[in-house]
Amino acid sequence: MNTLALSDEILLTIDKPARYIGNELNMVKKNPKDVDIRFAMCFPDVYEIGMSHLGIQILYDMFNKRDDVYCERVYSPWPDLHKIMKEKNIPLFALESQEPIKDFDFLGITIQYEMCYTNILQILDLSQIAMLSSERKEDDPIVIGGGPCSYNPEPIADFFDLFYIGEGEISYTELFTLYKQCRKEKVSRKEFLRRAASIPGIYVPSMYEVAYKEDGTIASFTPKYEDVPATVKKQIQMDMSHSVYPEKPVVPFIKATQDRVVLEIHRGCRFCQAGMIYRPVREKDVEVLKHYAYEMLKNTGHEEISLSSLSSSDYSQLEELVNFLIDNFKDKGVNISLPSLRIDAFSLDVMGKVQDIRKSSLTFAPEAGSQRLRNVINKGLTEEVILNGAGMAFEGGWNKVKLYFMLGLPTETEDDMRAIAELANKIAVRYYEIPKEERNGKCQITISTSFFVPKPFTPFQWARMYDKDSYLGRAKVVNDAVKEQLNRKSIKYNWHEADVTVLEGILARGDRRIAPALLKVYEKGGIFDAWTEFFDNNRWVEAFAECGIDTDFYTMRERPLDEIFPWDFIDDGVSKKFLIREWERARKEEVTPNCRMQCQGCGAAQFKGGVCFENKN
Repeated sequence: MNTLALSDEILLTIDKPARYIGNELNMVKKNPKDVDIRFAMCFPDVYEIGMSHLGIQILYDMFNKRDDVYCERVYSPWPDLHKIMKEKNIPLFALESQEPIKDFDFLGITIQYEMCYTNILQILDLSQIAMLSSERKEDDPIVIGGGPCSYNPEPIADFFDLFYIGEGEISYTELFTLYKQCRKEKVSRKEFLRRAASIPGIYVPSMYEVAYKEDGTIASFTPKYEDVPATVKKQIQMDMSHSVYPEKPVVPFIKATQDRVVLEIHRGCRFCQAGMIYRPVREKDVEVLKHYAYEMLKNTGHEEISLSSLSSSDYSQLEELVNFLIDNFKDKGVNISLPSLRIDAFSLDVMGKVQDIRKSSLTFAPEAGSQRLRNVINKGLTEEVILNGAGMAFEGGWNKVKLYFMLGLPTETEDDMRAIAELANKIAVRYYEIPKEERNGKCQITISTSFFVPKPFTPFQWARMYDKDSYLGRAKVVNDAVKEQLNRKSIKYNWHEADVTVLEGILARGDRRIAPALLKVYEKGGIFDAWTEFFDNNRWVEAFAECGIDTDFYTMRERPLDEIFPWDFIDDGVSKKFLIREWERARKEEVTPNCRMQCQGCGAAQFKGGVCFENKN
């Protein structure tokens, strides 16, 4: 085992020292001197959350299968260790070798959530790497970003040398080959980045310049050099069945957020940002999934297996896969988790086989309380379907229901808000229609509302947001309406923080002018902003004011259709023409059929596979 980067004295004074010692089951061990490229893979949050992320496990496995690359892991130190590392000048280190990140060739950071942006700065600062890419030295690691937030990388563009747009299984071989070649030729860091900009899916922010109009909107976004492409096209893995997948995922020493084997059954769906950027829907073959289920359970000792997708019920071979998991693993003490299922007769039958009905709850995500507003957001879920599903579940023995909604959606009225409470009451009424002797105790309905944040590459990227008081006012309407319902004692209501929503909206659709404020927030002590106990909105308000940033510009206005967005240089495969059409259909309350029912010409057919070609000979 390597010498630990932290002394026993430090490890004994911090919370959960197992976060920092490495050497877990299935951890990859190589001699760093035997490889050409050292890659530090970072999830900018605490170990337990980072270890639950499937994308990092896939890339970790893929990179380490190569003889010339050693991929190691690094996560955000918890505030107690952060303080000690700053005081004692201890550089941040990788778990595998316990060696400083600053000595690596690449630092790859996956960016899943806007509220983790300050943790990216924490990682760079503790690694003793210049936070601004323009200030990095020749031998500093190449800092590369990827993940969903890289579909608008501009607010954090100043901190990254390059971004990888798309799914990581495609262009890394080309990038690594170029890196080795450039090192052999002893070319400069800047020259490497310029050449890297020509690799499909690679975006190098320093190779582009932005000009702004007097009103603050973007006038132009252009490459600085002729050999740098004006458009960066997302990379996508079309052959899901034969793509790399970890049969021996690393098993954490301490309980992770998702402490289980995860089977990715398909990618893509039609609602939300992920539904757009992961188009087209692509499936894994059921026989491949059966093999992975067996191997991953054998190699990890996990006692739970979960299906991963945005909508499990849309997987065409779901019944065969689920029956296989039940027949082969349930009697061996393996818990089977089936998220994202539609509540229908098949799903309820399956859930009845794999769950303790008395303990478990059913989850519906209507997103909006009224049918009118569900039509606006193209959520193909009617009240009749919800009540029928709840009725079947209640008759099957369930008595707990969780309902997820969004407030602040485009065109929302007070009637739409009140409809959330009314729908919950109708579900409770359905429960009490069951004869008393057949009920499983009292009905428990939990409503949760988050506030809607418009995201890039969605039909709502033109939509306005609201201020904190308006969001809280909407939550109050729902709360008051809940209290008016006949079955109010069966209904519990929770809502999301409004100030976090406003901030998330600024970061989601921001541009390069946001970066100085991010730096100031970090300098004021801002880390772990995704955690309620550490989030301090005043830091952000002060930082934006000190940088002269008008936050209302990013949140309170509806964008004109011809405005240039900070992310318009990215081609994610879904055309702007399609998004505009969907935005206009939303305002007319028109529903767009699912891709499998009817092709809408979104543009994803250019990838020549997946759902777009399912019914073609």
